Amino acid sequence: MRIVFAGTPDFAAVALKALLQTDHQIVGVYSQPDRPAGRGRKLTPSPVKQVALDAGIPVFQPLNFKDQEARDELAALAPDVMIVAAYGLILPKAVLDTPRHGCLNIHASLLPRWRGAAPIQRAIAAGDSETGITIMQMDVGLDTGAMLLKSATPISSQDTGGSLHDRLADMGGEAIVTALDQLTQGTLDPEPQDDAQANYAHKLSKEEGHIDWSRPAQQIDQQIRAFFPWPGSYTDTSDDQRIRVHQVEVLTGDSPEAAPGTIVHRDRDGIDVRCGEGSLRILQLQLPGARAQSVNDLINGGKALLLVGQELH
Repeated sequence: MRIVFAGTPDFAAVALKALLQTDHQIVGVYSQPDRPAGRGRKLTPSPVKQVALDAGIPVFQPLNFKDQEARDELAALAPDVMIVAAYGLILPKAVLDTPRHGCLNIHASLLPRWRGAAPIQRAIAAGDSETGITIMQMDVGLDTGAMLLKSATPISSQDTGGSLHDRLADMGGEAIVTALDQLTQGTLDPEPQDDAQANYAHKLSKEEGHIDWSRPAQQIDQQIRAFFPWPGSYTDTSDDQRIRVHQVEVLTGDSPEAAPGTIVHRDRDGIDVRCGEGSLRILQLQLPGARAQSVNDLINGGKALLLVGQELH
């Protein structure tokens, strides 16, 4: 089939690489316009654009599809199907109807559980036991189209936003190849979504990374893992120094009586902090102006910050 691919970040680039290994013809790639990146703020192509350029595939970067010229450009490619993965633009009905088989979306959730921009992180933060990839027939709604294929994976107690992103990216590449095979054979079986089961995975913000120690330890652990590596989680000391928390573990057994946010124990194994329910042990953190380090390295460096009795907020 003649395929047009639309995507921007690494998640989508993995799927494009998988499609390039098939017999299908990628006739064009759409990606977000180049953005400034790095210390020099140099305009940098997206991961998807770079893969396309390396493969010699024409790249298109319209600001949107409101202009007839952009829609005509897509129609001229005569695609049988358009594959969309984390593209970042809303596609109007005229675009959805252009390919012969419409547009298929690679969505990083077992729909309809998490619709929206950040399904990977929201699944971890909510304490979901599993997630996965859904190949969806796109319609004009927000991730509301019929489900064509699903692939599930458990969420472990060690999974972070980063580790789950990478696993789902690989699964997305495998799933879209399978879905295209079934589309070619005419064996895809669309299943409508149950809107009553849907949740909105709204976009992440840096402010969400603030740790509220009055919450249960388990929920704080889920938040920290979900938001690693971005936007990250942080807490402030009593003298308003911001500490970034990269890795924790939930402590079992009875917790010392103390106000939430109080450091109740500190040794080379970690820094124990009382939560609204239970306690957490901080294993890896980042002090202001420093790199991320283990608590053992922090102590070896003679850092007096974060001592027993100190309160975090």
